[in-house]
Amino acid sequence: MASSYVFTVVLLDSILVPVSLFLTVGYHVYLFRRLKHNPAATSAGINMLQRRSWLQHYDQANEKNGMLVVQSLRNGLMETILTATITIIVVISLAALTNNVFNVTSLHHYLHAPLLGLQHSNDIIMLKFCTTTFFLLASFMCSSLAIGYFVDANILVNALGEFSTCLSSQLYLQTMLERGFMFSLIANRMFCMSFPMMLWMFGPMTVLISTLTLIWALYSLDFVAITGTSSTSHVS
Repeated sequence: MASSYVFTVVLLDSILVPVSLFLTVGYHVYLFRRLKHNPAATSAGINMLQRRSWLQHYDQANEKNGMLVVQSLRNGLMETILTATITIIVVISLAALTNNVFNVTSLHHYLHAPLLGLQHSNDIIMLKFCTTTFFLLASFMCSSLAIGYFVDANILVNALGEFSTCLSSQLYLQTMLERGFMFSLIANRMFCMSFPMMLWMFGPMTVLISTLTLIWALYSLDFVAITGTSSTSHVS
């Protein structure tokens, strides 16, 4: 009986967890393809086009435009710092739990079902913690890179007025901005992908359900509704 239970749990882990990762990675591959070929259909692409627009017309003498640039950089920097801070706190918490993982065997008696339970193998529990930590550390690394690009972009924005006629300076500033926001987006998504891995502690079914919920929520945020634009273009 125990062997069949372990076999069922391992089988579900080996099927549902890779399927969940495949769905998440596939969704983001689709998102970045749409972002590359049709940026106006995604919220990240619209923000990218807007940044390019106000950067091309940037003038330090224009107080309103300058405030827009500074505020955009500040918002991106604050969001990235917040993501990095929360990520490192979660990593430290997971490290503390991993250190005491051999003392949580009493929880197995309360969560004993194959679909919503914990495995009796401490190695499997360690694997779950390590997988979650991998996504969190990747998120923290991308957040650190994004912060560096934002700081460089902030310095370049302040110095752009002296080199406004230099096309290479504007292109370099645009590259720094796009890299900063791109790494910030990747860090945010890696952080979101760590939540299904955290729920893996409660069984493989929770991973699949949380992954489908996450993809549905991200899709509603990433893609803009184009029904209104298509109808107006049809009328015109």
